[in-house]
Order: sequence, then C-alpha cells, then structure tokens
Amino acid sequence: MGSTSDAHTTGAGTNRRDLIKRSAALGLIAVPSMGFLSACASGDSGSDDKVEKGKKTKTNPLAVNESAGLSVVIFDGGFGTKYATDANAAYKKAFPKAKVTFHSTQKIQSELQPKFNGGTPPDLIDNSGAEQMDMGVLVGKKQLADLTPLLDAPSVDDPNKKVRDTLRPGIVEMGQFDGDPVWILYYAYTVYGVWYSQTNLEKLDATYPETWDDMLALCAKAKKKGIAGWTYAGKYPYYLPFSLYPFIAKIGGRQVLDAIDNLEPNAWKHPAVKAAFDAYYELYAKGYILKGTPGIDHIQSQTEWAKGKALFIPNGSWVENESAKVIPADFKLSVGAPSSLDKNDKMPFGTIWASGGEPYIVPAKAANVEGGMEQLRIMLSEASSKNFTSQVKSLSAYNGGTEGIDLTPGLTSGVAALKKAGDNVVNPRLQDWYVKLQKEQIGVAGLGEMMAGRLTPAEAIKKIQGFADAAAKDQSIKHYKHQ
Repeated sequence: MGSTSDAHTTGAGTNRRDLIKRSAALGLIAVPSMGFLSACASGDSGSDDKVEKGKKTKTNPLAVNESAGLSVVIFDGGFGTKYATDANAAYKKAFPKAKVTFHSTQKIQSELQPKFNGGTPPDLIDNSGAEQMDMGVLVGKKQLADLTPLLDAPSVDDPNKKVRDTLRPGIVEMGQFDGDPVWILYYAYTVYGVWYSQTNLEKLDATYPETWDDMLALCAKAKKKGIAGWTYAGKYPYYLPFSLYPFIAKIGGRQVLDAIDNLEPNAWKHPAVKAAFDAYYELYAKGYILKGTPGIDHIQSQTEWAKGKALFIPNGSWVENESAKVIPADFKLSVGAPSSLDKNDKMPFGTIWASGGEPYIVPAKAANVEGGMEQLRIMLSEASSKNFTSQVKSLSAYNGGTEGIDLTPGLTSGVAALKKAGDNVVNPRLQDWYVKLQKEQIGVAGLGEMMAGRLTPAEAIKKIQGFADAAAKDQSIKHYKHQ
C-alpha cells in the first residue's frame, strides 16, 4: 500500500480530474476503540437533587436560585481558562451568595462520564478536546437540557433583544439535532483552513497558492530550500478535514458534504472526494510533508510549523492563541481557503469552513440547570465576548464584540477570509453528530493511514465508506440529517 500513481505526477488540473474517476468498492475494517463515550446513563438514573428555582425578575430572567452553587467544568485547550474564570467572576458578582466551583481538564470524557452515569454531572461543561463526549450519544440518551429558555431570554446588553438574536448565523442551528430543541451552545466562532506565515511565503517570493498546481509548485520550491510544504497533527489526523472538507465541497459542491453527513450510501465514492484525497496524497508521495509528522501531536506540529520547518498546517483559528508562545512576532499569521483543483470546481476560491466551536452543554441531570444557562447568558454579553476575543484571539458566538479591539494578525486574516467567502461558507457536521466515526475511523484509521503512506486514496475511501455504512446501519446510535 501507499504506492504512487500517475495521478500524482500529472500536470494540468483537468487531467488530474480525469484520472480520479475510478470507482471504489465497499468495505469494512474494524479498529480498536479509543475510549470515546459510547453510552451514558439512561434518563432515569441518578438522583433528582435539583435546587429550587429562584424568583424571575428583569435582571434574573431565568429564575436562578441566587444562593445555589454553580459547578463549571471546561476543556483546558487552545483558549486557556481565564476567559471562563472571568465569566465566573461576573456570575459571582450577579449572585454574591452563590459558590462557584470551577475545574479545568483535558480529560473531559474520563472525568465526566462517571458523573453522568451517577446522575451527578456539573451544571455547565465545555465539551471539547480529544476526549470530547459524543454529542450525538448525549442527545440521543436525553442527557442534555434544552437551551431554548436561554435563547429566548433577554440578552444582558439589551432587554428588548433575545439572546438568540445576538448570535452569529448558524450558531442556533448547530446546536439542533432533530427539531427545534437546542442542546449545545457553541461559544467560539472558528475559522478553519490552511494556516501559514505570510512572512515565510515572502521569503520564498511567493503568495498563497490559489490553485493546486501552484500549491505543488510552491511546495517543490520550499523543498529545495529544506522546508516542508505541510505538516499536521499526526497523532490526531482528524485535524486534516479542517482544510480537506471545504476542499471537497469546493470541488464538488456543498451537497457532497451534506451527503457524507447524512451517511448516504456511496457518499464517499463521489469523484470530488477522490480528487481531494488524490491531491492530499500527492503531498505525501512527493515528499512535501514534514518528516516525522505521523508521529507528532498537534502541539508538536504547530511548534515545528511556527519555527518555519513547514509552510502550511490545517487548523482552526484557536491556533493563534494555542501557539502564541512559539509564533514569532513577525510571523504575520494568516489563513487560506482551499486552493482550487481546477476550473471545473463547483464553488469559487474563497470557499471556507467556519462554524461554532467550543461546545457548551448543560446536563439535564445538573443540580442547577438555570445557573448553567445564566452563566452562558453572561458569557454571551458584549463585555464577555470582547474579553474572550481579546484574550484568545478568536471570535465568539456573539455577533459583534470586535469594536475597539486591536485585532491580531490571525484574527484579522480570519475576518477577511469570512468576508471573501460571503455565502460560500460550509459547515460539516460529522464532528458533532458522529464523534467516533469522525475521529477514530475517518481521521485516524482512514486519513491518518493515507497521509502516512500506508493506504492509497482508493483504499482509504473504501475503508472510510465501510465505516460510514456501518454507522448508518448501527441502530444503537441516533442518526441525523441536514434539513
């Protein structure tokens, strides 16, 4: 496996497209579980020791019990924890009698699954990171509170405007799985794509490549100077879709991604998928991937990239904050949309993936459900949003909050990318609908093996299609579709 083919050495994009129209047979290969949450306690487990509701007022529209404690657990990742502790302080100011308990961790699933199983989860959780609990499972098992009361409550800044009317487009819809209930509030607004240093491109007398042929030419130029074209989180190759999925949509149209999300038969056999896989595999075949990449994690890959060892890395806008200590002052961090494969692409250059990130949930069994929602209401104020953006160099779900802030290079680039994309913004849902499928199977067992040269694109597609087919037939999980 992993041999090169003519598709990796062809010149014009049109010829490359002609070479990728081979069909792939169905297959199924099982992989060991990585320990993601596959099931939670049933809806009637645990205790119902909920605090009594408080008095509903203009300043307390969710009727929070002013003396009840609040328990908050967040993922300690690229955004750090200060924005959350600042919000906790704001909650404490609003409810001085309340004791706020705060805990941060990178082991969300390991630490919280026992609490869900025991019916004693915290009141508010940032369910993110490598050990993210499976959102589809949580929703299917009725483990989450419907956040509609929060969304219909008046906003902190304008009592005449509901919280839902202050959010960026798509945030409410992302929290829905079936019907109107909203189970998740994605607090960050993430721009995904190909991240790079404008300074390092200038050193090569280059600009960001708008076509794949130009991308390969630039990688070849960099290689001659001892610089890799790309690196990625080899131990967590589900980072690759951050640029690969919008590339697929650009080539074949957003309906290709919708079909993949919907687990439709043969969705992964679409020619656009094969074209995109072939293009990425070409990076491996021609030696344009940083040596050792399959064995390094996200921090290590970002560090090597920041040192100038590689030009490009697929990532989200959190990378600016997560790598702040290693990114040089003159780096000129920028994000690029997927390069065009050729003139037959269905969507224009600039098509990008942007969506809510950092999923916050309030467990149905939480003792203080109203408090958890109120904390989110505080976080969705203009002040908290500005604080978040200033600290972590990322947009929030609040539609605004950038006025008066000196935007960092990466954030400035992300805003410009969104402006260029216009309506050509895609939002794949696999990563929140089917976590195991997206991370363990598509990411690690499929894309990870392909980019390490242990699978050809055709073999990777066959394998991934098998995983998707198995997920579609699995009656133990709840299935979702684009409406």
